[in-house]
Amino acid sequence: MFYDYHMHSSFSNDSKTDMEEMVKRSIELGLKEICFTDHVDYDLDTDFDWGIDYDKYFEKLNFLQNKYHKQISIKKGIELGLQKQITQKCSEDACKYPFDFIICSIHAINKLDLYFGEFFKNKTQHEAYETYFKELYTVVKNYKDYSVLGHLDLIKRYGNYDKLLDDSLFSDIIEAILKQVIYDGKGIEINTSCYRYNLPDLTPSRNIISLYKDLGGEIITTGSDSHNPSQVAYQFDYIYTYLKESGFKYVSTFNKMKPEFKKI
Repeated sequence: MFYDYHMHSSFSNDSKTDMEEMVKRSIELGLKEICFTDHVDYDLDTDFDWGIDYDKYFEKLNFLQNKYHKQISIKKGIELGLQKQITQKCSEDACKYPFDFIICSIHAINKLDLYFGEFFKNKTQHEAYETYFKELYTVVKNYKDYSVLGHLDLIKRYGNYDKLLDDSLFSDIIEAILKQVIYDGKGIEINTSCYRYNLPDLTPSRNIISLYKDLGGEIITTGSDSHNPSQVAYQFDYIYTYLKESGFKYVSTFNKMKPEFKKI
């Protein structure tokens, strides 16, 4: 059984797909459980609105849960885009609403959305990567209202570099991030958007996943980061085989922010 725990709909600014279409596709694929994790990003230096009308969001989720409860389990999640200056605001959202699952991601640093490229100006590739990982470490040291870290090495997706830098260059800070995640009882995800972006490795990389396991990490979710039905559960056959061969016995799902372990 597969579980897609990173899924977007038209409640996210970068998707036009109605939630129900994602649910129908998930049922067609025989998924056991899915979790919608639409985007919320505050304090960005852009004109884009990355907020959510939470009342409408939960109204739609409740409707779909009731309509399809005999065919699939639908969980209530969110993907919060963290920056160090908005941890309190994100905590308020996380604690105010009845989430099952929260992804902690970094999409922007110092208000600069990584997607648009301004963050990379006047930085070497090494400086950009290092700044990203340091920001992520600061966030996980200070923010605790989440379930897993989303696409932990997202920085590799952006910057238009010819080659990606090796994880070993940042091993100390990556290890510190993972140790904090494990200490706090949180987890990481495997995000299969790496295939859409033609990255040469998984997201996060196999090295990071291996290090997480070696450090004692057990909570790991699988997410397609899908924004339309064709992307749902993409390459999950391979991902579940890879996890099993790597020594993971379980993937995690969540209920009311508590992890549950499903045998692979």
